[in-house]
Amino acid sequence: MSKIERSKVTARILIEIGAINFSLTSPFKLSSGFLSPSYIDCRKIIAYPLAFKSITDMMIDTIKSDMAPQTPSYIIGGETAGIPFAAVIAQKMGLPLSYVRKQPKNYGKNKLIEGEILKGKNSLLVEDLMTDGKSKINFVNNIRAHNIHCDLSLVVFKYNIFNDATGDLERNNIDVHHLTDWEDVYNEMCNMNKFETTILSEIRKFLDDPITWSNIKKRSIKM
Repeated sequence: MSKIERSKVTARILIEIGAINFSLTSPFKLSSGFLSPSYIDCRKIIAYPLAFKSITDMMIDTIKSDMAPQTPSYIIGGETAGIPFAAVIAQKMGLPLSYVRKQPKNYGKNKLIEGEILKGKNSLLVEDLMTDGKSKINFVNNIRAHNIHCDLSLVVFKYNIFNDATGDLERNNIDVHHLTDWEDVYNEMCNMNKFETTILSEIRKFLDDPITWSNIKKRSIKM
């Protein structure tokens, strides 16, 4: 399956399982702090066995076809949403698995990396999605602090609409691969003819200029 085909299949899966949520009157707040007319809930994938299998199979295809010759030898899931995807990928590929925390817990061993810390290994950070990339940078810095090589990340969904994200990731030498993004999801939404014109129109406005859209909504909410 080609990269384009994987993106279309993933987009359709997300739509069909109800992972694309909409709220035009009360926008969702993203982890980046921006407001959005839609919330992408990739955590729903694990509740649908066939969808989960298809997604993880396509993630493995992406690793094998798009990451060579940097193919990872160590899988690290980002807490918490990335862990189930990372676990399946590691098991199917026969690779060691760990997971990285956003910050250490204040009990036990107070660790950032759970599982064996395999120093010097070429690792892959697995997550469910990426908005502006800041959490990826934080996770990768935590991984690198343990002398683990990490320049690669893989997510199911990448917003791909925040211009600053690409520069921030490049400056930190992080290459984020993804199965699908907002443009392909939007195109599938249009092709399926099941969404109201008002929803499609508002999503288009958001995708064309997410920061301005968010700022306008923030001002209207304060009013």
